[in-house]
Amino acid sequence: MNIVVLGLWHLGCVTAACCAEHFDVIGIDPNAKSVADLQRAKAPLFEPGLDALIQIGLDSGKLSFTTNAKAALKNADILWVCFDTPVDENDVVDVLFVLDKIESSLPEVRPGTVILISSQMPAGTCARLEKKYGDRKLSFACSPENLRLGKSLEIFRNPDRIVAGVRDQSTRDRLQKLFEPFAGSRILWMSPESAEMTKHATNAFLALSVTFANELANLCEAVAGADAREVEQGLRSESRIGANAYVRPGSAFAGGTLARDVVTLSQLAEEHGQRAILIQTILRSNEEHKNWAMRRLETIFPALDRVTIAVLGLTYKPGTDTLRRSSSVELCSRLLKRGSSVHCFDPVVTALPPQLAAAKLFRSLPEALEQADAILIATAWPQIIEADWPHLLRELKKQPVILDPNRLLNLPGGSLRSVRYFAVGSSGS
Repeated sequence: MNIVVLGLWHLGCVTAACCAEHFDVIGIDPNAKSVADLQRAKAPLFEPGLDALIQIGLDSGKLSFTTNAKAALKNADILWVCFDTPVDENDVVDVLFVLDKIESSLPEVRPGTVILISSQMPAGTCARLEKKYGDRKLSFACSPENLRLGKSLEIFRNPDRIVAGVRDQSTRDRLQKLFEPFAGSRILWMSPESAEMTKHATNAFLALSVTFANELANLCEAVAGADAREVEQGLRSESRIGANAYVRPGSAFAGGTLARDVVTLSQLAEEHGQRAILIQTILRSNEEHKNWAMRRLETIFPALDRVTIAVLGLTYKPGTDTLRRSSSVELCSRLLKRGSSVHCFDPVVTALPPQLAAAKLFRSLPEALEQADAILIATAWPQIIEADWPHLLRELKKQPVILDPNRLLNLPGGSLRSVRYFAVGSSGS
């Protein structure tokens, strides 16, 4: 079976590399530089193990990359659409970008080809394409992407389940062969519309859970003696909620992945004349919680323009070098506008984005901590949370305030005796 992967950024590169362990795969993208880099086994972004897996695919001859869509598509059995769907600063999805890439490819594919869409698109996308291209005898299907930055290869190779939306048995049989090496019988078959809606629903529910936990945490901070982590244990032990629930208090969600589906559901509600009051309040709550660190700093220091703050971790999450929509980058920008001196450290970031030009990027953790009045633990990099913090704190000339919203530091007893420590959901120490 010949697989053609359309779109070679994060989702497409992971999909192509993993599929090449089982099938013949061609990855196509209009970006000549990205394709040239991939031909040298260099992915366009950092994902643990991805470059090595691409190299294995290239060496085996089962994986190749090209900008020549016409040549690649003529023998495709499945065209797997994997463009990372762009979103603007308001988390609105650029649907036309992906649709244009799909539609420009369709003249080159054979009748009977399965067009499998994993890019995040609004519910109803497959139906609209079926209506427009019904005379081409193409099968449109949806399998929502399940990327998790830093663990993408692991999740793709062994997912909890695969959601697959199909219209007919022939398409189902072909996708069964595609998905079986990864999920076995763990495939949930449904209509394309249900599969599209499942992606929106999953991300919106996770976003709702995060904001719910953080609003509870705010109340715990206000009620003397209440601790949100203890409340979390109570929630998880309730069988109707469960041990894996997204109820851990901490930072607001960021990066755009969850927010885009919240926005998409809000737009769908508006288009169909429905009121989605609960969904529409998720982003408002999350935006308010993004100010947690700033509010804490304002209560501790009378003037932020006299404060040096060490922000540890800049990427959206560990295991990636992505800075776009990073909450720690946004916080650094706000601090700079308030006149604070900002010291940054991140193990994979080699240059600061333009909006942080006034900050200082340090190559080592101890250097970033020197002269800091406050330390913010922003990203859960092992190089940060597994550092010898008792030693680091002893070496500092002055004892800073530590803001650890996600309680990432597991410091031994007594280590915090000389510092003030704050976490989301706790009144501080």
